[in-house]
Amino acid sequence: MKLNPKEIGTLGELKKAGYQTRSIKDELRNNLIEKIKVGEETFPGVWGYENSVLPELERALLSRHNINLLGLRGQAKTRLARLMVNLLDEWIPIVEGSEINDDPLNPMSRYAIELIREKEDHTPISWLHRNERFAEKLATPDVTVADLIGDVDPIKAANLKLSYADDRVIHFGMIPRANRCIFVINELPDLQARIQVSLFNILEEGDIQIRGFKLRLPLDIQFVFTANPEDYTNRGSIVTPLKDRIGSQILTHYPADIQTARKITEQESNLDTRQAESIYVPDIAKDLLEQISFEARKSEYVDAKSGVSARTSITAFENLLSSAERRSLMTGSDTTTVRLSDFMGVVPAITGKIELVYEGEQEGAGSVAEILVDDAVKSMFPEYFPKIDKLEKKDAETPYDDVLQWFFQGQGFELLDDFTNEEYKRTLDSIPALNRLVEKYQPDFPKKDVYFLKELVLWGLVSHKKLSKHRFTEGYQFKDLYGSFISGL
Repeated sequence: MKLNPKEIGTLGELKKAGYQTRSIKDELRNNLIEKIKVGEETFPGVWGYENSVLPELERALLSRHNINLLGLRGQAKTRLARLMVNLLDEWIPIVEGSEINDDPLNPMSRYAIELIREKEDHTPISWLHRNERFAEKLATPDVTVADLIGDVDPIKAANLKLSYADDRVIHFGMIPRANRCIFVINELPDLQARIQVSLFNILEEGDIQIRGFKLRLPLDIQFVFTANPEDYTNRGSIVTPLKDRIGSQILTHYPADIQTARKITEQESNLDTRQAESIYVPDIAKDLLEQISFEARKSEYVDAKSGVSARTSITAFENLLSSAERRSLMTGSDTTTVRLSDFMGVVPAITGKIELVYEGEQEGAGSVAEILVDDAVKSMFPEYFPKIDKLEKKDAETPYDDVLQWFFQGQGFELLDDFTNEEYKRTLDSIPALNRLVEKYQPDFPKKDVYFLKELVLWGLVSHKKLSKHRFTEGYQFKDLYGSFISGL
C-alpha cells in the first residue's frame, strides 16, 4: 500500500488510511515478486551473475532467509547487499523519537508503548525512507557484544536517577537500532567466536538479551553476512551453530569472460570528464587490460586462495588513462590514444592488489606485474594473428619472417614514452613488413586502433621469444633476439 507521508502525521491518521504492518522479509519478498512479474531488473549494475548468483539470491529472498554471501574479495558481495534496499517499500511509519524504529501498530520498546498509551491516536509518527533502512558493520576483532546488541549505560542511569534494574538505562546497540532494516556484517569470520554466539537468539528467535534484563524484543531484521572462504582467512571462521541459523549461503565468483569484466570496469572506473573526452581507448586495449586479471588468477606467482579483485582492473584502467593523459599534457596534445607501452603505468595498480606466493616474492611484485602484462599479450595474440608454435621445423617459413628479418638487418628501433601522436605513428609505420602483416591478417581492423595492433605484434613476438624488448629511462627498445644476446642487452 502506497501512502503519502506528508498527509499522515499521527497514529490515528495512519489507522484511518488502512495501513497494515508487514515484516521486512515480506516486504522484500512481495516487492521482488512484483519486479519479477513485470520483468524489471532486480539487481541493476551487477554483471556476470545473471545465471548463477542472482537466481540463488532471489530464491533466498523468496524463502525469507537470512543470507551469507561467500566469495573472494572484489566479487560485489557488499554491492548486492546494498542493492537489496531497492526491494523495500519506499516509506514506512515509525513512532517519532523511537531508537529502534518502533512500528506504530506494533510497538516494542518501553518508550513507544508508554507514548502510545499516553497519547493514543494522537501519537506522532515519522516516516523512514528505504535509503535509511540499511546498516552495515565491518567485523573486526575489537567488536563487542555491547557494540552489536547493547549494554547498560551508567551515564543515562545517573542523569535520569534510575537504578540499574530499570530497563530505561539500556543503551541499544547497532542491531536493535537497525530494527526493520537490512543489517550487513562484512567479513563475518573476523568476528570473535563469543561475539558470533551473541547472534544465535537474534537469528533464530528474533529477540535480544542484554545483561540481566528479561527483554523480549522480536526484532524485524533482514541479515546479510559476507565472508571470504574459510580456507583463505586465518583470522577465524564462522562457528557451526551460527552457520546452521543462516538460511542460505550463496557462492559468488569472478567474471567468466572478458566482455563481462569490461562492463564492470567501465561502470566502476572513477574517470575525470576530461579524460573520457580527450583519451581514446581502443577496444583491444580494454580487452588486454581485463586479460591481465585473468592471467593473475591462474598465475603460479599469485596466491589463488587470496583471489584477484575486480578492483585490480578498475584501478589499472584509471592508471592506464592517466598514463596517456600525462603524456598528452607533456607533449601539448589535446587528444591522444592509449598505447600498449602505456600499460607499464598500470604496474602500481597491480602490485598492491595481488598476494604473492613464495615464488612470486622471489621475483618481486613489480616483476610479477610485468610478467602478467606479457602473459596477457601472449594469450591475446592468437586471436588476431597466426599462432606461434613453441617448436618449429628448422628453416620452416612463418608469417613473421619478414618482420624478424627487418630487425635482424637493422639496429632495431625505439618507442619513447613522450612521443607525440605523429612521432608514434611515424615510428611504427617505418617497418614495412609490420604494415603488410597487419594489412594481411586484419584488413578490416578499425583504422583508429591499428597502431595499438602493430604494438601488439611486437610485444607478441617478444613474449614468444622472437624479438627482445628492453626498457630504458625514456621508453622501449625492440631488437633482434640474437643481436641482443651479442650486444649484451
